[in-house]
Amino acid sequence: MMETRAKSKIYVLTMTAVMAAVIAAVAPFSIPAGEVSFTLCTFVLYLTPYILGWKGAATATLVYILVGMVGMPVFSGFKAGLSVLAGPTGGYILGYIPMVVLAGLALKAFPQKRWFQLGGMILATAVLYAFGTILFCAQTGSTLERALLVCVIPFIPFDFGKMFLATALGPILRERLIQANIHPEG
Repeated sequence: MMETRAKSKIYVLTMTAVMAAVIAAVAPFSIPAGEVSFTLCTFVLYLTPYILGWKGAATATLVYILVGMVGMPVFSGFKAGLSVLAGPTGGYILGYIPMVVLAGLALKAFPQKRWFQLGGMILATAVLYAFGTILFCAQTGSTLERALLVCVIPFIPFDFGKMFLATALGPILRERLIQANIHPEG
């Protein structure tokens, strides 16, 4: 029992660092789409609660944000610094934390029900969109309608695709980690 706990703590620490690094490695690569870019960052974020549970996912996401905040170019388009977080798209980055928490809580509450997991991801993504849209409007003086047209509506189909893929792959990853007795919530 003691050995399992030690493995679990080592796993959580190691995988938190690994997932923060994976997020940081994926997020800078983007396809510009006006003021907001398309990235695979949210796909990695949707998978993170499956691998780490909601607490570990939130921690890995926070580490990623802190790394970018202190100057490492890990944000979309290889940007970095507080100015990115305080800028028009900073709300989307900051919204990653409640997104992974809500998605992770849905996964924990419904470990065998993928449709409920998908519903949790949809709700979590709506919260992400709300955070980002509020800051975007505040920073740019845009109307809500313009912000939705620029920052939300074009991304919905891609985010649904990422959510479907995550709900297909995530449970398999999670189950393998539970079978190996190293998943933090298993």
